[in-house]
Amino acid sequence: MKRFLETGNFAITEGAIMAGCRLFAGYPITPATEIAEAMSAELPKVGGYYVQAEDECAAMHIAVGAASGGMKTMTATSGPGYILYADPYGWAIGCEIPMVVLNSQRVGPVSGITGAPGQGEFYNTRYPTQGGNYETIVLAPNSAQEAMELTVEAFYLSERFRTPVTVLADQLITDGLEDISVPETDEEKEAMGLRFMERKVKQGPDFYPPTDEVDVPPVVLGKGTGAMCSDWTPTEEGYDIETVEAHHKHSYRMVYKIRNNRDIITRYESLFLDDDPDIIAVSFGTPSRSVKTAVKKAREKGLKIGMIRPISLWPFPDEAFSRKSKYLSVELDYDGQMVREVQRAAPKDSEVHFFGKCGELPTVAELHETFDKLLNGESLSRKGWEREAW
Repeated sequence: MKRFLETGNFAITEGAIMAGCRLFAGYPITPATEIAEAMSAELPKVGGYYVQAEDECAAMHIAVGAASGGMKTMTATSGPGYILYADPYGWAIGCEIPMVVLNSQRVGPVSGITGAPGQGEFYNTRYPTQGGNYETIVLAPNSAQEAMELTVEAFYLSERFRTPVTVLADQLITDGLEDISVPETDEEKEAMGLRFMERKVKQGPDFYPPTDEVDVPPVVLGKGTGAMCSDWTPTEEGYDIETVEAHHKHSYRMVYKIRNNRDIITRYESLFLDDDPDIIAVSFGTPSRSVKTAVKKAREKGLKIGMIRPISLWPFPDEAFSRKSKYLSVELDYDGQMVREVQRAAPKDSEVHFFGKCGELPTVAELHETFDKLLNGESLSRKGWEREAW
C-alpha cells in the first residue's frame, strides 16, 4: 500500500487509471484542472491517451466516442462545464455507453466563485440531458480517499449498467490535501472493497434489448459486430425508428435497469439511528464531515441526534429514511435541493427542515444552535445574507 499526502484530484486520477481508464478528454476548469494535468502525465505511462478539447462539450463527445470504440474513458469538470455536457451525455445515456464523469462543484449560479465549494448540481446530475425517460447513477464522496474508491466503483457500475456514471465531488474534496492510501496488489484492492469489471463487447443482433437486466455488454463499434449507435430511438437491432412501441421498450430499459437493480448501487452511511433519534441530520459530500462531528458532540451532551449520509445520490437511497422523525438537510446551497428528496422519502408526518450555507462549511456551533431550536420546537429563520434556513 502506498501512502500520499495529496489532493482529491490526485486520488481521482489514481482511481481512474487503476480501474482501467485509458483515455481522458478534458478542458481546464477550476477546481478540476489538476485531474487533466495528472492524466496528461500518467496516462501515457500505461499506454493511454490524454486529449485536450476546445471546450467541455467537445471533451464529452471525445470521451463518448472513444468509449463507443471500446476504451474505458473519463472526463472531469465543474458546474459551468457540466451543463455543457448535456447533449453528449444524452447520447451516452441513450446509446448505453459506459464512461465516468467527475463534477467538482463550486459556488453558483453560473461561474460563481472558482475557489469555493458548492452543491448546486444535485438535480443537474439527476437530469443531465433533455427528454427524460431515464435514470442516472451518481456517487458522492466526502474525502479524497473515498473519491478514489468511488471513482473505481463508478467505472465498475458504468460497465454493469452500460451507462455514464457521475462522481459528484466538491471543491474542498478535489483541492484539499489529505492522507491517501493507494493499493498496489489485488489483495489490497480486495481488502479495500474495490470492484472491477473489464470491457466486454455485445455481439448482437439484439444490441438494445428491452430488458431491465444488467451485465449486458455494451455496444462497441469497429469490432466486427455490425452494431449501430445513434441518438434516435433504436429498434432492438439498433436501427433508427420513430414508433411509440419502440420508444416504450427503450425507455423501459433506460429507467428500470437502474430502478430494479438498486441493491447493486445503493450506499449510505448512518449513525446513531437505533434509539429513535429526535433529529436526523442528512448531508452528503464535504459538509457531512462537519455534520458528523456536530452529531457526535451532541451525543456527548446527551442529545438524541442521528445522521444519514447518502453516498449514492441517484437513485436516491429512500430505504435509509424509514423512521418518522425530524429531519434536517444540511447543504452547501441556499435554494435547498436534497431537502426535497428527503421530504419525498421520509415517512408520513415527519418534519423536514433545511439548513443551507453558501461557499463555506457549516460550523459545529451553527449546527448545535439549529439542533437546539428544532428540539425546542422553534422555527428556523433566515439570518440575513449569511445563510438560509427553512
